[in-house]
Amino acid sequence: MTRSEFLAQFHHLRQPYREPDFPLTAAGRPAAVLIPLLDYGNKLSVLLTERAHHLRHHPGQISFPGGAVDEVDNNVFDAALREANEEIGLPYENVEVVGMLPSYRTISRYNIAPVIGFVKPNFQVVLDANEVESAFEVPLAHVLNRKNHLIHTSHRGNASFPIYFIPWQDKMIWGATAAILRNLSHHIHP
Repeated sequence: MTRSEFLAQFHHLRQPYREPDFPLTAAGRPAAVLIPLLDYGNKLSVLLTERAHHLRHHPGQISFPGGAVDEVDNNVFDAALREANEEIGLPYENVEVVGMLPSYRTISRYNIAPVIGFVKPNFQVVLDANEVESAFEVPLAHVLNRKNHLIHTSHRGNASFPIYFIPWQDKMIWGATAAILRNLSHHIHP
């Protein structure tokens, strides 16, 4: 999938199907992630991170660059770009924000704004070892193809919740990251 093919599908007025998120009883702590689409001209890849293994919450989990919206951020777009700069050294000028997906609420009580941006790949990834173990690319076509998505149903009390998985090589993309990619898939390929 190229940049122009992505934009032709992404910019539309239809309301795509959304995977259910966690039904929070309160608003949830605002957070933002960047879905960084590396633009190689003839194809797009998604840049993902593996969270540091020493972290207390979600160690080793595959995620997008991102985190809580701070007071220094004017909006969720600023938060997503700031976090990507801090976590992987992504320069602000290498990102062209093209939009966002609807928010996604998590069981850990975050209300995540998924910001989408095209990234010029001519930068050196610099990992913040306090937060990120590694960074890697996955072809966008792979994560958008719902044939590559696995769903497990979890039960909590009287409710059932889907947990999404997207295998890639020796990595397993799962949880909120996989659900957000699945929502992007519904948006691009309704």
